[in-house]
Amino acid sequence: MTESDFDKLAVTIHNERLKLLATFLNGIGISVFAVGGLAPVFSSLYNSGGPTLFLMLVSIVCFLTACTLHYSASTVLKRMKP
Repeated sequence: MTESDFDKLAVTIHNERLKLLATFLNGIGISVFAVGGLAPVFSSLYNSGGPTLFLMLVSIVCFLTACTLHYSASTVLKRMKP
């Protein structure tokens, strides 16, 4: 293998690691949204008490956290090398 082949392989490895990190961050964001944002709201809708202000605040925080994680994942992908 020549030196340029090693450089290409290093770039490929770098890009795959970045994609793996971005996938991880995006997966965590989806989980935070589903577990912290959606599940409590739907659970409270089916209970007699209904959603509370605290529950809505927690859901909003989880939604914003999920958006932040998704944005972080897209930012990581911008560091890929051509």
